[in-house]
Amino acid sequence: MDIHLQASSSTFSESMMLLKAAVLERFNQEILEKKLCYHNQAHIEAVQRRACQLFQVVRAELPHEMADRLAILLDFCAVAHDLVQVFLPVTDAHSSRRREAGVSETATIHEIRQFIQGINQQTSHLSAQITVEDMHLIQEAIEATICAYDPQEQAIYQPSLYERDHPISLVARLLAIADIGSLAMEGLESYNQEGRLIFLEENPDVYDLLATGRLLHLATHEPDLAENVRQRLLRRSQFQVSFAKSRFKRSPQELEGLPAPVIPIILNELFSDLTPANIQQLESVTPTDPDTPLQSLIDFFQLTSLHTVFNSLNKKGSQ
Repeated sequence: MDIHLQASSSTFSESMMLLKAAVLERFNQEILEKKLCYHNQAHIEAVQRRACQLFQVVRAELPHEMADRLAILLDFCAVAHDLVQVFLPVTDAHSSRRREAGVSETATIHEIRQFIQGINQQTSHLSAQITVEDMHLIQEAIEATICAYDPQEQAIYQPSLYERDHPISLVARLLAIADIGSLAMEGLESYNQEGRLIFLEENPDVYDLLATGRLLHLATHEPDLAENVRQRLLRRSQFQVSFAKSRFKRSPQELEGLPAPVIPIILNELFSDLTPANIQQLESVTPTDPDTPLQSLIDFFQLTSLHTVFNSLNKKGSQ
C-alpha cells in the first residue's frame, strides 16, 4: 500500500474525513487495476445517497447526542465497504470471474484498520481518535454486506440481516439495505443499469470483445464463443428477474430490526418502487427464454453504450 497520511486532525469529524480521503485514493487504484465497472465511485455514491435517505427517517428515533456520530460512520461505511475486490483465479479466459463470500470484505476491513492506526497516531486530541468501538461498528457494517445465495429463490441475500439471536447495529442494517436497495429505492432503470455493469465487471472478456468491436460479429465469425457469451448474458437476465422477486419478498423482513415507527415510512415512501406492478413489468421486458438470441440480449443489456460509460468511469477514477 503506497498511500501515505500526511495531515493530522483535532476532531472526530476531521479524522473521519482523513480516513475517507485515504480510502477513496486507494479505491481509485482498485477500480483501474481490476476494471471495476460496477464497484466504483458511482456505486458508492448511490449507496451513500440511499443510506442517507434511510438514516434521515430513522434519525428522529435516536438520541441527539449519538445521531451525528452514527451519521458520519454510516457515510464512511458506504464509501469504504467495497474498498478491496478479490477475485478467484480464472482458468478459462471466457468465463465469469467470481468472488468468494467474505474474502473481499475481510481484506477491506484489514486495510481500513491500517488507515485508522495511521490516523490515530497523528491525532493531537483524544476526542479525535477513531475508537475501538467505532472500528467494531465499521467492521460489523461491512460484514453485513456479505451475501449468500438462496438456490430456491435463485437470488442473493445478506444473512446478517436475519440473525435474530445476534442483532446487528443500526449502521450495519442501514448499510446492508442501502447496498442492494436500488430496485426498492430508485426503480427499474437504476436496477437494470446496475445489472448491466455487474455483468461487465464479472465478465471482463466481454468488455474487451465490446471494446474491440468483435462482440457484434461473434455469431458469424466465432459461433462457439457467441454461444458462450449468450449463455452468460441469459443467466444474468434470468437472475435480474429472480433477484427482483426476492427483493420484493425479503425487504420488509429486513427492515424488522429498525425502530418500529419508521418501518411503514420506509416501505411507503422510500420503497415506493418495490411493487408487484414493477416486478411484473420487469419480468415482461426481460429476456429469459432459453432460446433468446444473442443480439436480443446485447440489446437488452445495452452493451454497445456501456463501453462509453466505463471509459467515463475510468477517467473519473484517474482524476
